[in-house]
Parts: sequence; C-alpha cells; structure tokens
Amino acid sequence: MEYHTLNISQLNDFVFCPYSIYLHTVYQTLDDDNYYDLPQIKGKYAHQTVDDGTYSTKKSVITGMMVYSEYYGLVGRIDQYFFDDKKLVERKRSIKTIYDGYKLQLYAQYFCMIEMGFVIDKLGFYSMVDNKSYPLAIPDDKTIHWFETHLNHIRQYQPLDTHVHINENKCQHCIYCPLCDKTTLLI
Repeated sequence: MEYHTLNISQLNDFVFCPYSIYLHTVYQTLDDDNYYDLPQIKGKYAHQTVDDGTYSTKKSVITGMMVYSEYYGLVGRIDQYFFDDKKLVERKRSIKTIYDGYKLQLYAQYFCMIEMGFVIDKLGFYSMVDNKSYPLAIPDDKTIHWFETHLNHIRQYQPLDTHVHINENKCQHCIYCPLCDKTTLLI
C-alpha cells in the first residue's frame, strides 16, 4: 500500500481536531511564539530534557530516540524506554484524562520500536506535575484494528473537502484558534 509517512504527534493532534494538522502544516514555518499559548510553552519546556536526550544518563534508559515503522508509515520520537523493565513511557506535563490521542501516540511508538527489534512488555504514561503513572495494556487484535482504522482516517482526510466539526470547548484551547478560518471564537 502506498501512503505518506505520518509523524506520531499528528495522531494525537488529529483526534483533537483533524483540521489542526492542516493548520500546523500551513503555519509550521512560523516561529512557535506566533501561535503557542501558555499550556504549549509549559509542555514544551517540561518535555525539553526528554527531547534532547538529557533527562537520564543511565545506560538502561533511552530518552528522545527517533523511531520509525515502515509497516505503518510512522516516524517520531519516544519519550522513555526502560531496558530493565522493557517498559515504554509517554510523558505528559499533566494528565487528567487518558485521551484516545495519547493512546494512539504510545501505540505508534510501541509498533515502531517492536519493528525496530525492541522487546516491550509494559506501556505507560507519566504525569510530571503530580508524579503519577498510568499503565496502558499491550495492544490486542481489537486495539490493533482500532489503531489501524485511525491511521486510515488520517490518511484519507481532506481538510478542504471535509466539513470541520466545530467544538467550541476544544477550539478555545486550540493553539491555532486565532489563525483558524473555521471558528468564529474571538480569543
């Protein structure tokens, strides 16, 4: 099957708002300061040590490694992999709810790492603000089907030909809201 490679972070963005991926692509050449709001700045700062690989100097912990799946056409970066526990962890600044987008991201990282030859027995999320961990089950056949269905929806999405569902609660928290032509919210 021929398809374009997706960035793992787009999986979460698509669940939040499919149109946000289009807007991200349009505005990606701008400096983040033009559209990032305080939550994104805090999240980026909290994530910085993972992204630059300086969070841990332990040889048994990999942080910020790039991963790729040829099978699924995915590329991205993991947060942490613990060799001793064979555990893959996605870190978020603050977790109040485990959203589907979070799960899609972690499953994408999992599939990439499995394809790259890593053994993973455990998956989990870590909330930095309150120091809480949340496990996620290793994907079964039903979860794999759910994951693949989402990838297909993303790849088939046509932002200019598709009606964008406006959810004002989400829109008011979207970093692209001031730049979005689909909402009338004044932020």
